Amino acid sequence: MATKPVEMFDRDFEWAELTRFAHHPGPEATLGVVSGRRRQGKTFLLDAITRAHSGFLFTATETTETDALRQFGEALARYRDEPVAYRFAHWDEAVSQLMRIATAGPTVVVIDEFPFLAKASPALPSIIQRALDPTAQRTNTPVRLLLCGSAVSFMGRLLAGNAPLRGRAGLELVVPTLDYRLAAQFWEITDPRTAVLTHAIVGGTPAYRHEFTQGDTPAGPDDFDPWVTRTVLNPGRPLFREARYLLAEEPDLHDTALYHSVLAAIAAGNTARGGIADYLGRKSTDLAHPLSVLENVGLIRHEPDAFRRNRSAYRIAEPLIAFYHAVMRPYWGDLERPGRAPAVWQRAQPTFLSTILGPHFENLCREWARWHATPDTCGGHPTRVAAGIVNDPAARTSHEIDVAVFGHHDSEREILLALGEAKWNKTMGISHLQRLDHIRSLLPTHTANGDSPRLLCFSGAGFTPELHEAAAHDHTIELIDLQRLYQSE
Repeated sequence: MATKPVEMFDRDFEWAELTRFAHHPGPEATLGVVSGRRRQGKTFLLDAITRAHSGFLFTATETTETDALRQFGEALARYRDEPVAYRFAHWDEAVSQLMRIATAGPTVVVIDEFPFLAKASPALPSIIQRALDPTAQRTNTPVRLLLCGSAVSFMGRLLAGNAPLRGRAGLELVVPTLDYRLAAQFWEITDPRTAVLTHAIVGGTPAYRHEFTQGDTPAGPDDFDPWVTRTVLNPGRPLFREARYLLAEEPDLHDTALYHSVLAAIAAGNTARGGIADYLGRKSTDLAHPLSVLENVGLIRHEPDAFRRNRSAYRIAEPLIAFYHAVMRPYWGDLERPGRAPAVWQRAQPTFLSTILGPHFENLCREWARWHATPDTCGGHPTRVAAGIVNDPAARTSHEIDVAVFGHHDSEREILLALGEAKWNKTMGISHLQRLDHIRSLLPTHTANGDSPRLLCFSGAGFTPELHEAAAHDHTIELIDLQRLYQSE
């Protein structure tokens, strides 16, 4: 088995799956599909697995079918040490030749940016399907073909429904962004407050550390504001225009002005379709298509309400896009002029705290409850974590819940395990606990052992002595500060 390169951070699961696929011992050709949003390190992964197995990697460009075939023929000839480039008239010839190159045993073959080829040659997936049919396998060699692309919606359709390659793949690997804990390790940020602030802007995209900031990381809380102005808000740095480019690079986003407007509405705090429509001055029904497209390409998430399945919220999945629309876009003219970033950043601080940082911290708390908290903390094994709204008929009002943790008592019945509130910049006290306790009383659900649901208090600013004392005497109360958010339970 190939050893993972020492310079590769994390990606243990992805490397193990690629290695397993590369070492499949069968004599037939096999297919794998690798996808994920841009800047996640997919090409780095595939280049490493190709080099480890002396394989062939071809990176497609956005060009015509004729030019793509010429480039492919030249690259394949170089790989095979042929003195003359292959001249393919169509992809049937090229794919047939490709399937015969593994004469010495299983050979990794990577076609990166596959959507570019398929755009110029729509029949290419069908041609590959035909090359993998049982009749064609008689002349194939054990090629381990990996198709890779960043056009998330296109790659998702490759193996879906009635697509030609449906049922043909032995590997379907999605390379995700790093979660908030791994992102802090990757950026080498040890202070949890600085880690949350940084993650609220750049998220878990690996490329933003080295390629886009050239290793410039905030040294601590006091360096965070200077770091923002010298990297993210600096018109001479790549991060400055990255949010705009992310939309421009998605082939399914044709009317970028409309999609930017929808994202701006969500970034401003409008998470329901009706609120987004009001913000844009459009009918709610007009937004079904753009919201669906943005969700399909992975730029927004559609999250059901924790307590009412007929309610839902739209949230931006890429922090840099949310930051751009809430903080950068309103001041774009000023920011394009060098030297204005510090003044703009000072004016934008209230917006950053309320519109970006508060909701982002709430989302990190939900991630913690779902993936990092122990069953002892939550009162069971979490199977679903969401935000939601609880009705209070007696008071004729409703209450927002930042974190609602659900599990299963048995194979069918879902139970509420815990309720949580998250405050980034407020010291939490007894009043916050009383609010959670009141909401708990409105929900008659009990855990498997008969306890009431746990009450989780998340704070970026700490807790009052009274709240610490209450938690010390009640095992259903949990206090989660920033240190605990980033440390293993």
